[in-house]
Amino acid sequence: MNAIQFIIQILIVSVLIFFISGRLIGSNVNILKRILSVCISVSFTTFIFWYTYLRGTNFSFYTVDSVVNVATLLWVGSMLLISMLIYLFFELFDPIALDENNGRGAGKKSLIKRLIGYWRHQKRLRNVLKIAVTNGITRTMKYARNRDSDRELAIALRDTLEQCGGIFIKFGQVLSTRKELFSPVFIEELEKLQQNVTQLNEGQVQMILQQNLPGEIDEVFSYFSKKPLAAASIGQVHKAILRSTNEQVVVKILRPQVKEIMREDLSILIEFANWVSNRSQWAENLGFRGLAEGFAASLREEIDFNIEARNMIQIHNVLKNSQLKVTIPKVYDQYSNENVLVMGLAKGHSISTQHLFDNGDSKKIAETLLFTYLEQALVSGIFHADPHPGNIYYDGKTDTITLLDFGAVCRLSSSQQEGLKLFFIGIQQRDASILFDGISLLVKNKNDVDRHDLEQAISQIILKISYVDRIQTDELVYSIFTVIRDFGLQFYPSVNVALRVVVTLDGTLRIIERTFNIFEEAKVFSNNYLKQAFKKPFKEPFATKDRLEEELALILPNLRKIPRRVDQLFKRMEDGKVILHHDIFSDKNNAKFITQLFSKFVLLLVGITFGIISVALLAISQLINTAYAIYLNTAAYLGLFLCAILLVRLSIQAIRDMKRIE
Repeated sequence: MNAIQFIIQILIVSVLIFFISGRLIGSNVNILKRILSVCISVSFTTFIFWYTYLRGTNFSFYTVDSVVNVATLLWVGSMLLISMLIYLFFELFDPIALDENNGRGAGKKSLIKRLIGYWRHQKRLRNVLKIAVTNGITRTMKYARNRDSDRELAIALRDTLEQCGGIFIKFGQVLSTRKELFSPVFIEELEKLQQNVTQLNEGQVQMILQQNLPGEIDEVFSYFSKKPLAAASIGQVHKAILRSTNEQVVVKILRPQVKEIMREDLSILIEFANWVSNRSQWAENLGFRGLAEGFAASLREEIDFNIEARNMIQIHNVLKNSQLKVTIPKVYDQYSNENVLVMGLAKGHSISTQHLFDNGDSKKIAETLLFTYLEQALVSGIFHADPHPGNIYYDGKTDTITLLDFGAVCRLSSSQQEGLKLFFIGIQQRDASILFDGISLLVKNKNDVDRHDLEQAISQIILKISYVDRIQTDELVYSIFTVIRDFGLQFYPSVNVALRVVVTLDGTLRIIERTFNIFEEAKVFSNNYLKQAFKKPFKEPFATKDRLEEELALILPNLRKIPRRVDQLFKRMEDGKVILHHDIFSDKNNAKFITQLFSKFVLLLVGITFGIISVALLAISQLINTAYAIYLNTAAYLGLFLCAILLVRLSIQAIRDMKRIE
């Protein structure tokens, strides 16, 4: 009976420790870590307390003497402190699991499911790291300093990604397109990655459609092909006919459980990238962690067909008033959602089809394709980001181009659009100054470099493409990427995508017309665009008049205020009241940062003060031989205990802040 009572008492104390430690640690506490911390702490301290103090005694918390006993208080205090220290250990070494919103956790789940998920996650992560170590990826990365070791490292990276499977293979396939970052040896090895995709069976397709369509399959479609047109790792595509309108459509179906699988594997991929970057300066300089996070962000968009449908509608609206014969498949919103996308069937064939342009003007078709991309990117700022041949269809009967697969689009701000225009003009005119001005609008930290030095480096690239009949677009763009990286600059993520689109588009255009020069033709587009912009006010006088009235309505109120404001400014200058003032606290983020930093500094000072005073009291108590020494010792140990709690809490908060910054 005494044993049962003691166990019940321990459980009560454990619950108290659980709640108190949570309050002392602070907000956003992981419940699983708290439970494990308390269990380990209570088990360890209870064994020590029983072995050193309780053996052979009839101890019970139900007596006042036992509760207030110094040994009991020391035991309970040790439980609390050790549980916080163990939580600090978990917070320090536990990898960061990012959800779809780049936050902590993936939603509220039951404790059992979270424990199972945590165990599966750790098992999968251990397996990935074991594969990496077995293939010698960390060993080869340590010596990745010369070209002789590139082949060995490339093979180790490819083998690791291939053996991990799933998302890791797709990540490697994406890396194989990053020729501006990796040497040809890496590209050659990563291009060998192939993912065997099994088709969904008829039962799985029916189940997905029944769960996502607004009615029965036979009610929506008069015909539905059981054989898919194409199958990929994310989904597969079927041909169908709508019963209501008798229109031919394509039905894109998301694979079942792909979201859950990808969420888990993407989290592990990011942890793997962190692990590799922390062990290799080569990977850190390459930005391997950023590559994984960018891949994860784009893939999360691809597995939501609502985003793809929105992208298609946006591009369709962009091209609605265009004079170019380029179309986007119609989206049927009433039948589409995040798991199923119903869209119009593209007419014609992929431009990779041989002899497709034998009877047509291939240069004119290539011009149309280029001009529609320039129109999207440089006029509207939103454009299709995957122009490989399989995503572009041409219908010879109507002389129309159709763009497909809008899982990825790129969006450029107005300044980035202007920078890209100058980029094209600078290359076409072989002018390093214009090219520098364009690049300045495309990079984040342009003020960190000397203009003269960067222009000299750009001039060297321009000399390589001068006096040649054809500019090698991929070599040119990748050379610029290299120069930007060497100067410590960094393109905006959307600009990175845009320049890679230029390279992919150039390869696609050369399939249509082998001698096509993308930069020469971009000049033609620019001239035509400027002519149209100049003629537009004369062709559309009423629209121009309405536009001018709108602009004047916005400007006139401010124009009326100018004389009064100028007069006020001169009076202040005469009185000596014009003072330049900059307040860092005017920005909310700055104010929040300074406030948090100051509060942490105050807590640190309080903790250190408790520690110093407590050590001083302990030293003084050693010189006193009266009963007062007991009170001094008690106060000193209590102060040291509070000092330890404050420092542990500050350490946990500091670790969390570092993880958020990463």
